[in-house]
Amino acid sequence: MDLVFIQQLAVALGLGLLVGFQREWTAPHVAGLRTFALITVLGTLVGQFVAEAGGWLISAGLVAVAAMLIVGGLVKFAGTEKRPGLTTQIAALLMYLVGVAVALGRLELGIVVAGGTAVLLHWKRPLHTFVERIGEADARAIFQLVLIALVILPVLPDQSFDPYGVLNPFEIWLVVVLIVGISLGGYICYKFVGARAGTLVGGILGGLISSTATTVSYARRARRNPELIQLAAAVILIASTIVFGRVLVEVAVVAPDVFWDLVPPLAVMMGLMAVISGVLFLLRRGESAPPELDDDPSELRTAIVFGLLYAAVLFAVAAVKEHFGHQALYVVAGLSGLTDMDAITLSTAQMVSKQRLDADTGWRMILIGALSNLVFKAAAAGLLGGRWLLLRLAAAFGIALVGGTLLLVLWP
Repeated sequence: MDLVFIQQLAVALGLGLLVGFQREWTAPHVAGLRTFALITVLGTLVGQFVAEAGGWLISAGLVAVAAMLIVGGLVKFAGTEKRPGLTTQIAALLMYLVGVAVALGRLELGIVVAGGTAVLLHWKRPLHTFVERIGEADARAIFQLVLIALVILPVLPDQSFDPYGVLNPFEIWLVVVLIVGISLGGYICYKFVGARAGTLVGGILGGLISSTATTVSYARRARRNPELIQLAAAVILIASTIVFGRVLVEVAVVAPDVFWDLVPPLAVMMGLMAVISGVLFLLRRGESAPPELDDDPSELRTAIVFGLLYAAVLFAVAAVKEHFGHQALYVVAGLSGLTDMDAITLSTAQMVSKQRLDADTGWRMILIGALSNLVFKAAAAGLLGGRWLLLRLAAAFGIALVGGTLLLVLWP
């Protein structure tokens, strides 16, 4: 036997023992530690003879393993009222194919699949708990994301339809999927945390879902309950800080090739916001109130509106650059950033990645959009929450605006 074959057998044995140990540890099953190890090794041995016997041998082995699992299950649960599950049997068939993959030289694939299988099997209780706690509205939100990502996206044409070459339906909707996914992740976390969310968690989740919606929600609560003004200011500021983290993630996903060209000044701004938020968080005097965010971010109507907004900003940036030059782009950034940071961030990052904008102009546009967004949220908080909330935020946002302006002027 050559060294490679010995290595393949050792890997197959180890992976089989791993998954078998998980099955053995949880409860007695049709297949346990030794059975899983043998099934995986069998797959590796079958894979060794494929070149000589043909691919039918893999199918024959799979059928044989399935038949033995079925017979073993019938014997084990005969005469009992317990209903056997199929998890162990499916995992055993999967591990047989893992053994085949190892024999065919797909070592990394086999390791990843076996490791993922072991983790998935071990997460039985948390996954079942998650499903039990999911409500109808939460399930609807998840399947709406599936509709947006797996039904609508694949059928959209992957080509541009405008004179500037920026309005690509597939790319635009792909960005919509990204934003809805981020927001939905925060929304699901919020639904699980619920009333247990403190100031810090409420601000973080609010920033992930929508910092503007968080501002409106807490401003209204501060008007109804003046004792929550300090808390509302802290949550709004934390949510506004998380927006910069969201910006960094969006740039990393959409334009990883120019990430380090755009990120440094934005990261500095986020650091400044984090310091201001930390100070206000410590001054809140232990107040706590759960967030009240009821808007499902995966609603198809919301996704379409964002898609149209993103397309409009993308087109405006391209058109303004073409006809009015770089300076006018800052006006577009300021206006589009008032109510939403995602559109200007993603459109700018994409333009920089495609070398239609230079990186220096790009990060400045994103930062100007962020600063105008702070101004809008301060105005909304003052209008909905009253002058005392505005005064609390004015000092914090004022420092942030000064810091952002200094970055725009002094950054080399």
